[in-house]
Amino acid sequence: MSSQSTDLRTDAIRDTVTRYLDAIANGTSADIVALYADDATLEDPVGTEPKVGRDQIAAFYAALDNVRNTTELLTVRVAGNVAAFHFRVVTETGDRTVTIEPIDVMTFDDQARITSMRAIWSPADVAVGQ
Repeated sequence: MSSQSTDLRTDAIRDTVTRYLDAIANGTSADIVALYADDATLEDPVGTEPKVGRDQIAAFYAALDNVRNTTELLTVRVAGNVAAFHFRVVTETGDRTVTIEPIDVMTFDDQARITSMRAIWSPADVAVGQ
């Protein structure tokens, strides 16, 4: 793979990561699921039963359709077809906020669609505020 095609692939993957975080903050579960390949897997958090395919992934993200989120990308690294990124998501639930800063590891196909997502976090990483 040439340096130019590697750069284009890296840019496409970074763009998908950006669109993913934007969809979590401003979109719908359908917007998020559209970024996934048809046979993708999702494990959030790592250690839970993986969701397989767009239907199960859509059911997972449906919980976001009724809450207000903000996201901030803290850092991202791309190597080959893999991205690891640390981000902050703040969820407003009425009179309180829930903040978490997971590290997600995603793999991508040739169209920069997500083929797998593994979110690394535990309940100890969740901060609840008033």
